[in-house]
Amino acid sequence: MNSKNCILLDHGSGGIASQELISGLFLKHLDNDVLASLEDSAVLDNQPGKLAFSTDSYVVDPIFFPGGNIGTLAVHGTINDLAMRGARPLCLSLALILEEGLDLEELERVIVSIGVTSKEAGVPIVTGDTKVIPRGKGDKIFINTSGIGIVTEGVNVSSTMAREGDVILLSGSMGDHGITIMTRRAGISLDGNLASDSAPLHELVSDLLDALPSGCLHTLRDPTRGGVATSLNEIATASGLTAVIQETTIPINNEVRAACEIMGLDPLYLANEGKCLALVAPERAEEALQIMQSTSVGKESAIIGTLKRGTPGQVVLRTNIGGSRVIPPLHGEPLPRIC
Repeated sequence: MNSKNCILLDHGSGGIASQELISGLFLKHLDNDVLASLEDSAVLDNQPGKLAFSTDSYVVDPIFFPGGNIGTLAVHGTINDLAMRGARPLCLSLALILEEGLDLEELERVIVSIGVTSKEAGVPIVTGDTKVIPRGKGDKIFINTSGIGIVTEGVNVSSTMAREGDVILLSGSMGDHGITIMTRRAGISLDGNLASDSAPLHELVSDLLDALPSGCLHTLRDPTRGGVATSLNEIATASGLTAVIQETTIPINNEVRAACEIMGLDPLYLANEGKCLALVAPERAEEALQIMQSTSVGKESAIIGTLKRGTPGQVVLRTNIGGSRVIPPLHGEPLPRIC
């Protein structure tokens, strides 16, 4: 491999090579007034409301997959973590750990997608960092993104706010991201358009908060690792209630069903990167459903269950054949390095 076309240890030295990488690649695709100053930290204007702060790291393998790549995943993931607390995402940081030998064309593809994704979402990258580790000490590229958001006064969205009678809504089909990564890694080809669901959810959340009366939207969760099953278990535990869900109403794409049958997986435990669970006061559930279905990322939204009195922390699935079974949280890691 031509050393001019790949990442070198010198790119992490802080010297000329580092400066060339920053100016010639990163600023080329991520440029904005705050980032362009290249200071040690970003200084932000005062914002009304409460601050929300989140951080996450991404080590997905493969780094490119149908529906996105590690860069789009990093932007969407942190935006969504902020949105799940009812926050309006304000800005992101971007930290890259690059392995010596990483092809510069691959790196540029990732950076281009980060730039496009953050601009489309209206959430800029305002500060960042790059480190280079020796060949064999990593796996191409790892990314950390942190985000700051603003929570409007009076908004309190949390798992502990879930209430008896709350209706559980899911914003679309389960398991698209997890099964896309797994089939790609395993070399399994399926008919259809199987792709990651990676997408930002902050506009959907904003629409719900704007339209619903204050205090009607109680809980938001994005069911990433551990899937819908684990997220509902966490909500049920935090609220001290039982989540009862209906198998017949849970949206699942045919491609995901087929792949799960082949691989012996349960779609309830598969990761999602562009879906959310919303728990809403029962008198506003139909209104919330219509709002979610009117968005580009929530067209397949469905009401899948309710919170009831019962065994605290338990999730019960009412099956297609009229039976029921308890759905425990995920044990183990069936799909490593999915995000």
